[in-house]
Amino acid sequence: MTSLRKLGSSDLEVFPLALGGNVFGWTADRAASFAVLDSYTAAGGNFVDTADSYSAWIEGNSGGESESLIGAWLTARGNRDDVVIATKVSQHPEFPGLTAANIKAAADASLRRLGTGHIDLYYTHFDKPEVPVEEIIGALDELVRAGKVRHIAASNISPERLRASLEFSDREGLARYVALQPHYNLVSRDTYEGALQDLAARAGLAAVPYFALAAGFLTGKYRPGTTVDSARAGRAAQHLDSERGRRVLTALDEIARAHDAEVATVALAWLAARPTVAAPIASARTPEQLPALLAVAELELTREERDRLTEASA
Repeated sequence: MTSLRKLGSSDLEVFPLALGGNVFGWTADRAASFAVLDSYTAAGGNFVDTADSYSAWIEGNSGGESESLIGAWLTARGNRDDVVIATKVSQHPEFPGLTAANIKAAADASLRRLGTGHIDLYYTHFDKPEVPVEEIIGALDELVRAGKVRHIAASNISPERLRASLEFSDREGLARYVALQPHYNLVSRDTYEGALQDLAARAGLAAVPYFALAAGFLTGKYRPGTTVDSARAGRAAQHLDSERGRRVLTALDEIARAHDAEVATVALAWLAARPTVAAPIASARTPEQLPALLAVAELELTREERDRLTEASA
């Protein structure tokens, strides 16, 4: 049985891989989404990440499609208490921003789509510096006190705004961020390491990195001369043009062979072992893509292997 990880200072215990819900209602239809969720939870997974805006960028969608599919699945399976649901606010076309009124209205809309009475982890998706942290934290605290949200978190926020938020929560005795969702992986380290990571460590925040596999590049399927059928192929393939990207692939290949493991598993294992990281986020369009992701729970790299990857990705 895979050990669950405590999420920061919260009472949430999560599987060491969070299942990304960005594909649900985008590249995975209802049947595929249900199949992926079934396979993930059957393997012991319990941490599903989504956002109220997924997938508003697709023609014909209005936002909330991912939440609606997850909600339908939770109802069909009757397993709400077994799954930690994380969602986000600020980017839905009908509920943009982080004013107090919008946060509360967006949360109610998310609860309706998810078909649940509470959200386990509620993120501010993208910080809005024009809104005082006092207003944001105040609104989030109201949701916690009302029982609509269990814990709060932040994504895409500067160290300065995160620090101000934490200080306000502590000073006023209000709900406090317990987690941070940064862009972080082997080919994008400066998006988290440094002031933001240092603050998270001091404040006891857990990191739940998104783009953990660099839009698919760190699965190893992108190679010179290959064409990949993926909606994110352009973003992923650009790493092949960088010396760092090629160094990282070489190191991943060698370590994967040593463990008889998939390249994606090794990339996730490096990330899962980084300071403050509780659970990287990765998504799957089909159940067949899950085993390489789920295997991160069992793969422990040696110190030398972790150092090799850290050096290659510098």
